[in-house]
Amino acid sequence: MKKVWIIVFGLGYLGLSAQKKWSLKECVSYAVEHNLQVIQNQYNKQNQEYNLKAAQKEYLPSVSGSMTNGVSFGQGSLGAGSFRNDRFNNSVGLGADILLYNNGRLEKNVRKAQFDVEASQYDIETIKNDISLQIAQQYLTALLNKEIVKISQSAVDNAQKQFDRAKITTQVGTTAQTVLAEAEAALAREKQNLKTAEVNVGRALFAIAQLLQLSDYKGFDVEDVNVPEKLDLQLNTVDEVLTTAYEIQPQIKAAESRIRSAEAQTEVTKTAFWPTLTASAGLNTFYNRQFDPMPGTVQGTFFEQYKDQFGQNVGLSLNIPIFNKGKTKLQVEQSKVNESIARNTLEQQKQTVRQNVQKAQFDADANYETYLAAVEAEKSSKLALDFADKSYAAGRTTIYDVNVARNNYANAQGSVAQAKYNYLFSLKLLNFYAGIPLSL
Repeated sequence: MKKVWIIVFGLGYLGLSAQKKWSLKECVSYAVEHNLQVIQNQYNKQNQEYNLKAAQKEYLPSVSGSMTNGVSFGQGSLGAGSFRNDRFNNSVGLGADILLYNNGRLEKNVRKAQFDVEASQYDIETIKNDISLQIAQQYLTALLNKEIVKISQSAVDNAQKQFDRAKITTQVGTTAQTVLAEAEAALAREKQNLKTAEVNVGRALFAIAQLLQLSDYKGFDVEDVNVPEKLDLQLNTVDEVLTTAYEIQPQIKAAESRIRSAEAQTEVTKTAFWPTLTASAGLNTFYNRQFDPMPGTVQGTFFEQYKDQFGQNVGLSLNIPIFNKGKTKLQVEQSKVNESIARNTLEQQKQTVRQNVQKAQFDADANYETYLAAVEAEKSSKLALDFADKSYAAGRTTIYDVNVARNNYANAQGSVAQAKYNYLFSLKLLNFYAGIPLSL
């Protein structure tokens, strides 16, 4: 019995999960957390962070230990004669060295690595923004198609009423059979339109599920959002939006960080012209034992020799570059070219942002004018449909006139919805470039 209840509650939970409707915020949050491109760039950032840590550790001294063991066999010469010289050798040492001067190479390497980490973080933010915009556009498309479904359902209901009335009037003989046939055909057309609208909703939801990279998309749905019936004109100018966009958009910030990284790399490369001063210190000792010593030879024990032959050393090493076939000069020139490439990339990013903002502003203005015109056309179409219905009821017009008026009204409603959502997306895009988070 316990297993039965577990299964029942489990199925109930699955049913609730399938009925979950995602908000725009949930879609965006899920996508930027699970998207593979974002994850890939997070790995890239981790690599840059490791490079930074490695550059910072260059300030520490390098310490190494060594141990050598050897055995030699053979004859040794002594005056005019020779003797057997078989022996065992052991030595151990500990050494350390640290860079004292190279015209700030270590500091410049750290600074370059910091700029690379910054750029990689901005790359992640850029991808997140791109995904967010794609989701917002598809989300609004899904809401638009849902609204068109409502319009189509209303058209089906009206066509059904028209068909029911025509069926009665035809049966009692007040209208011809052709009226019933036309009413039935009109109902079939509206049902087809409704089915097409429902399929478009599913297509838009599927597109969002694909962006979210969901394995199971069939139960996916989004929240219904109450979009204002009346929309106001955007007041911000292109210049105002651009000023903010240049300051906050991550693709711009990433390009700026890469310029600073390229400049730091040039400074790092120039340090090869300067001398390098390195300090070193070491400890060492050794043990030597002859297997068949000559008479009178005294050999200390292992630890005695280690103690007696223990030595220390310190030193300074100065390396002055004189001529390396002009490679350093060429590397500096190459670094300067990379600086120019980075600056050009920044200009390209600014140009892309400028064009996107200008297009969004143009689309917003055009879509708003289209929206106003569509609203007026909807009012006229509704008035024409009301007149057609009344005239048909009074017997002054045919059912064909009513169907034409109803189609015109449905098309006008669809045009209003299309223009409204197009304008809304343009506004959201402009707000996004102005630093306002995406929301509905």
